[in-house]
Amino acid sequence: MLHPPFQRAAPLERPEIRHGFFGREGGVSSGIYASLQCGRGAKADRPEQVAENRARVAQALNAPPEALVSAFQIHSAAAVVVEAPWAPDQAPEADALVTRVPGIALGILTADCAPILFADRQARVVGAAHAGWKGALGGVLEATVEAMAELGAERGRIRAVVGPCISQRNYQVSGEFRAQFLESGAEAAAFFAEDHADPERWRFDLPGYVLARLKRAGVGQAQALGLCTYGGAMTYFSNRRALHWGEPDYGRQLSAIALNPA
Repeated sequence: MLHPPFQRAAPLERPEIRHGFFGREGGVSSGIYASLQCGRGAKADRPEQVAENRARVAQALNAPPEALVSAFQIHSAAAVVVEAPWAPDQAPEADALVTRVPGIALGILTADCAPILFADRQARVVGAAHAGWKGALGGVLEATVEAMAELGAERGRIRAVVGPCISQRNYQVSGEFRAQFLESGAEAAAFFAEDHADPERWRFDLPGYVLARLKRAGVGQAQALGLCTYGGAMTYFSNRRALHWGEPDYGRQLSAIALNPA
């Protein structure tokens, strides 16, 4: 079995931690799902191919396939403590996972939304969150940090990295969209730029907004990889790009983190 390529982040590069931000390369799916499509909810991808792709991700993290878990993501602020792997049909509805159990790989599926991986190496607690605009605005990042703290992590020791997601340049939104954020506080205006091609539209800085929420939550170190899913057609899946290209569906890439045994 070949290991698919993936991105690592320096703040998470520790002997106690295994992690990776995987893109669309290195799998077995084909067509619009080529090739490392890891979402079980893809309309027309074959389940055995998805299973193989996820197994390749798990192997790259030195974990057995059954140890790689992901939730049924619903753009919520729900964070779940993982104490043991679950069967695919038993995945909870949630958008963040945390654990202190070595060997369990926490997986997040994205296709423009932001995947965030967290770690407090001293407390040996890790987390993973899926933050689209709705989840970020609704508090999924704070919920992840709180769940980690309940397992013994300290906010100031947590390191968080925002993986590949849609960039501000490619994230056009409406005035109504912007208004929802401004209702939460005037400071949110800093994450919207005027769209000079369309005076009724704006460009939203999702990774910048996520970083601001992480810092406000007390995370000791937070950074973004600065990789755009929309602009990387050969490297990442993108929901918005698939829509603009008239494709019937889109793939999902996976980001994951796990603790090594002590």
